[in-house]
Amino acid sequence: MGTSWAISKRELRAYFTTPLAYVFIVIFLALNGVTAFYFGGLFDRGQADMQPLFGFLPWLYLFLIPAIAMRLWAEERKAGTLELLMTLPVSTFNAVFGKFLAAWIFAGIALALTFPVWITVNYLGDPDNGVIIASYLGGFLMAGSYLAIGGFVSSMTRNQVIAFVIGAAVIFLFMMSGLELVQSAFRGWAPDLVVDLVRSFSFLVHYDAIVRGVIDIRDMIFFVSIIGVFLFATMVVVDLKKGA
Repeated sequence: MGTSWAISKRELRAYFTTPLAYVFIVIFLALNGVTAFYFGGLFDRGQADMQPLFGFLPWLYLFLIPAIAMRLWAEERKAGTLELLMTLPVSTFNAVFGKFLAAWIFAGIALALTFPVWITVNYLGDPDNGVIIASYLGGFLMAGSYLAIGGFVSSMTRNQVIAFVIGAAVIFLFMMSGLELVQSAFRGWAPDLVVDLVRSFSFLVHYDAIVRGVIDIRDMIFFVSIIGVFLFATMVVVDLKKGA
């Protein structure tokens, strides 16, 4: 884990030595403000909570998180530094987990910078801060899941644009599996077991439960499992590329 942490610190420094990190954070906070205050009517609802902000978060992440993930491995392959990285005394697990952890911490920093909204809501009313903390946890776990998927896609291509588009498309399919439109299409011919299985793969189903303040171990396991599965898949792809 020490090696993974060293890699993640190097990657995290790399984010903030270029304008990319600051541009991303500004865009993320601006879009959060627009969706929460304008579309979500945070002040107009007459209710002290952060539901408008967290309600739009999965859809903001759909475009912004793949933008972070697309460079994780595609940039390394395009620049030819992947081979150099793999010749160092670093295991594939350490490299994959270290780069993922740096991106996850960066996404967490961006999410944490929405804290002025939390302070404002507490100043104006008496919100359920337990629900807000749970919502931040759900947003952080969802960001990790999105990043794991995006990192896996990034490991398969040299082109960052392709990594972004395919990563966003895969995440969108996971999200859509829980919508009623998709569920009704399956109910016409599939048994309830299949319908429930398809629904269980939706990020929105598990995230919405956490945002309501319900911390269910099954929801936590879902997000952790998605992260684990796609990190393992990334390790397999990186090993294959290294062997080639």
